[in-house]
Amino acid sequence: MSPLHAAVVACAGLAALCWLLSLLTREYSWVDRVWSLAPIGYVAWFAAQTDPADPRLMLMAGLVALWGVRLTFNFARKGGYRRGGEDYRWSVLRGMMPPPLFQAFNLVFIAAYQNALLLLISLPAWAALREPPTPLGALDGAATAAFLLLLVGETVADQQQWAFQLAKRRRDGAGPGFVTTGLFRWSRHPNFFCEQGMWWCFYLFSVAAGADWINPTIVGPVLLTLLFLGSTTFTESISAARYPAYRDYQRQTSRLIPWWPAAPREASR
Repeated sequence: MSPLHAAVVACAGLAALCWLLSLLTREYSWVDRVWSLAPIGYVAWFAAQTDPADPRLMLMAGLVALWGVRLTFNFARKGGYRRGGEDYRWSVLRGMMPPPLFQAFNLVFIAAYQNALLLLISLPAWAALREPPTPLGALDGAATAAFLLLLVGETVADQQQWAFQLAKRRRDGAGPGFVTTGLFRWSRHPNFFCEQGMWWCFYLFSVAAGADWINPTIVGPVLLTLLFLGSTTFTESISAARYPAYRDYQRQTSRLIPWWPAAPREASR
């Protein structure tokens, strides 16, 4: 069995497990619970196929491990691994769809598609495995530096959001309902921006290994970007419905790419 074939079998098994657990527990965040773990396993699996160890693949595995450990910690402290720690958006979506349609959505999109996406974003490591080993070069260095910078950015953004939510609980819901300071002054979703950017940086390692600039593993970051665009739109529709002031925040602040905030509109007379 080839390394890719084995990874596909593992991905299919993980998708089936997430789907079965969702039926048994009536919770639909099982893919969320493996999101930060599965890519570590896939990339480590591809890296383990080289003997002697390939420096590029070892570097890729190390970067993904750093990404996964940080994301796992952030997800755990928010209660994501606890019973009942389901993403609130699934509950909202269930209320918008007939039960049979949601269960089809659960099977096809939540369990199957998202697990497939986790393998797809890991495939630059498979592309690097297929190419003859070459020394690390300038593109590897640039991709590593950008990946680490984005990792720091996401860490800061998640910490700022975490601190805001803790303060919000202490205020018992009084005051602002959403964070607009720190990195969130420049982007409504700086953590989402950094997350997508890291996987585009990871894709660059396939090019550094010798693959074409546009190669099949680009499908992973492209689909991840599309997923985040849809997820962000849905998340913001919930926020705007809960907090009327969110519309002003949308007008003043860039959606994803950090940018200078626009001046507030003057109140109409």
